[in-house]
Amino acid sequence: MPASVFSASPHRAGWHNYGLAVLSVGAIAAVGAPLLGHLDLANIAMLFPLAVLFSAVKLGRGPAVLAAFLSVALFDLFFVPPHFTLGVSDVQYLLTFAVLLLVALTTAELAARLRRQLEAAEQRERQTQALYGLARELSAALAVEQIDGHAKRFSREVFGCDGALWLPDAQNRLQPVASGCAAEAPPAALAVWLNGQAQRTSDGAGKPIRWLPLRAPMRVRGVLALSGEPAEPPPAPLLDAFSSLLAIALERLHYVAVARRTELEMESERLRNSLLAALSHDLRTPLTAIAGLADAVALTAPPLSSEQAELVAAIGAEAQRSSAQVAKLLEMARIESGGVRLRREWQPLEEVVGAALQARASLLGRHELAIDLPAELPLVDIDSVLFERVLCNLLENAAQYTPPGSRIEIRARADEDEIILQVGDNGLGLPPDRIDTLFAKFTRGHTESANGGFGLGLAIVQAVVAAHGGRVRGFNRATGGACFEIALPLGTAPALPQEAA
Repeated sequence: MPASVFSASPHRAGWHNYGLAVLSVGAIAAVGAPLLGHLDLANIAMLFPLAVLFSAVKLGRGPAVLAAFLSVALFDLFFVPPHFTLGVSDVQYLLTFAVLLLVALTTAELAARLRRQLEAAEQRERQTQALYGLARELSAALAVEQIDGHAKRFSREVFGCDGALWLPDAQNRLQPVASGCAAEAPPAALAVWLNGQAQRTSDGAGKPIRWLPLRAPMRVRGVLALSGEPAEPPPAPLLDAFSSLLAIALERLHYVAVARRTELEMESERLRNSLLAALSHDLRTPLTAIAGLADAVALTAPPLSSEQAELVAAIGAEAQRSSAQVAKLLEMARIESGGVRLRREWQPLEEVVGAALQARASLLGRHELAIDLPAELPLVDIDSVLFERVLCNLLENAAQYTPPGSRIEIRARADEDEIILQVGDNGLGLPPDRIDTLFAKFTRGHTESANGGFGLGLAIVQAVVAAHGGRVRGFNRATGGACFEIALPLGTAPALPQEAA
């Protein structure tokens, strides 16, 4: 069994200590014998508590008590007449014996108590030093294997036990760190991990195992197994401090890994946005030129044949559509790179809705529009240009994914602290299994649809609404069709100037 730095108990007296106590009292008697006749018996009696004090300080409480009784016996035997007998000629010596015994026992108890306090203080100091060293080593650990190594060493040197860490793997299965291979966790380890309560079990050979939860501030990070029977039970506060240091070190590694992963994701996203911005900028210029050239060819003389005019018109339409999609790519890249600053102003919502309807009038010409914007709607604090783009994207989706003649509705209402804007239709509705992912970039609601697009419209909607502190969601209406709902926080609008009477 590994030795523990706390396993030795200095205050436990063995037969060797009792023998030393007897020798110390005998030495005092030998020193006092030549002084008999030169000193009073009271002065010689005062020498014996020295042996008791030495025994209490150096040998322990038991040898000190033995030394106290032996001192009285030797004092009576060799110094009190009649000599070499335990009898006394004067009963007053009985009082001397009682006082001597009382002083010796009191001295022994006080000295033993001080010794125990000193030993306890020294043990706490050793524990503090051991924990300090462990904390310093764990603070420099960069891998789980290093933490496991420090746990093993501390368990062996401090507790005299074999320590092992059981931590959850990527599949959230509890596995031993040291083995390096999959192993089924014992039921006690799983119970400690799930419940966070320590347990004690034993292995097949009867060897006791203490299971401790590694409870970090956020969650239980794993389980520590201490196997073996130490010479002394480990103090509960020391076990708690030990497991807490391991748990905090494991949680630190976890969040370091999360921070590194997030940093890599942010860097990847930043690089992708830069590439998208560069690519979009390079594509937009030639696409705009192609659309312009198509319009110019259609107006040149001599007039084109009907087939040629139709072909040129198709080239122009495709160029404009592609240019619009590239513009969305560029806009998404600018929003995510933080290149867009909101120019918020308090303004009525119906003006923004009207501007969006006018901008998408060509797409909405074959649909029935229903607008419900109450006159008492409060002002909203928004960037009108970006919010018009939000409404344009929602109207485009409604126009593209609903058949001609279908109904597109725009309605708004004000709640206690939000203004709710809905854009709905009575078309095919949203795919039920993909509603939660519709706002992700490059995601299209109906992949089989012939309508073009990169799937960025709803992503732009969500980014702009989030920048305004709002939220957006999509759902299927009970009466059929899809609906997108935007909730914007209501602030305190500035007071309008009063008209002169």
